[in-house]
Amino acid sequence: MKQQVLIAGRYRLNNTIGRGAMGEVWQAYDELARRAVAVKLLHSQNSEPTATARFRLEAQTAGRLSHPHVVGVLDFGEQEGRLFLVMELVEGDSLSHVLTQAGSLSAEQVARIAAQSAAGLTAAHEQGIVHRDIKPGNLLLDADGSVKIGDFGIAQFMNDPGGALTATGQIVGTSLYIAPERALGQPAGPPSDVYSLGCVLYQLLTGQPPFRAGSAIAVLHHHLDTPPVPPRELGVGLPPAFENYLLGLLAKRPEDRPTARQAAEWFAADAWRGRPEPLPAAAPRPEPKPRVTSWDAAAEPKPRTNAAAGAGSATTYAFPSAVSSTAPSHRTRRRQRTGVRAVVGQRSKALGTVAAVVVFLAALLVGLAWFSPDHSSADTPPTDAPRTTSPAPAPPKP
Repeated sequence: MKQQVLIAGRYRLNNTIGRGAMGEVWQAYDELARRAVAVKLLHSQNSEPTATARFRLEAQTAGRLSHPHVVGVLDFGEQEGRLFLVMELVEGDSLSHVLTQAGSLSAEQVARIAAQSAAGLTAAHEQGIVHRDIKPGNLLLDADGSVKIGDFGIAQFMNDPGGALTATGQIVGTSLYIAPERALGQPAGPPSDVYSLGCVLYQLLTGQPPFRAGSAIAVLHHHLDTPPVPPRELGVGLPPAFENYLLGLLAKRPEDRPTARQAAEWFAADAWRGRPEPLPAAAPRPEPKPRVTSWDAAAEPKPRTNAAAGAGSATTYAFPSAVSSTAPSHRTRRRQRTGVRAVVGQRSKALGTVAAVVVFLAALLVGLAWFSPDHSSADTPPTDAPRTTSPAPAPPKP
């Protein structure tokens, strides 16, 4: 198509800024609104059977979104048998082009891109839209460096999972950034976009995607089974908090990943730097008190209210120094020795009493056994042999 051609009587095409299998993108000027725009034209003889449906889907999905980090769709129509899509013009480059030039980016740059990209995905997910093709080429940077998510051509509505414009068993998307559940042929959901964003962030930090192989099928197997190498093991200077969160975005199970909103808020709050949470104000130190030497006084700790806490706050306890001292005083040691002697004396007295009782009982048992009726002298035969006596002599006869 020649330059200076009007589309729909108002969009004047100037020069091409991109070409693809489905169509081409032109820098154009809206003579009615007097602003620069981008016009995407579908090829007049596109061999892909779903091209027209995908083109209409992009207009339908992106047209429902109005967010600073999503490329806005302004108009949609048909010109001489060719579908066109009018979008806001993003002056900068895609992240794919940035990676080609720079190789990798700093942690601070990647954190900013992460926060803005996740915010754009949050807007899409809250409208029931899953992008399904988050990759560096679809994340654009405008003139001031802000991220814009573009190309919703293979997006899907969450309330219509059967509406995917692919043949049975076919996976749409780019294998380097596809989520494990989608590699298994499961429907895409918001966690799938979060995983793809994690792959992009990994590449921005390390200069390479988390998984590479000789074929797309081999890459899919890595997404399913292989844990990503932590970026710091590849020599990337990265705060541990950033690395841990990034690996969370790349969790194999969708339910283990944060939502797009959680990721956007986490990166926007600079939590990736790993700064500790602000600590509450310290309670004022109590003034020194006289040393407590009485154990009775030390037994009950006195409550001390935390001055930094408001009403209803927890109560803390300050124990006297005598309780926590590791060296007892002279009086304490003397009391301890006296107590030990008392315990020993009491124990000896108790043992003597028990011994006396035992002796008494033993004697009692012996006496009972000796004087019992079974052993009386009346019933017991004599132990000596009986003596024989001769009869008395008869008196003499007169």
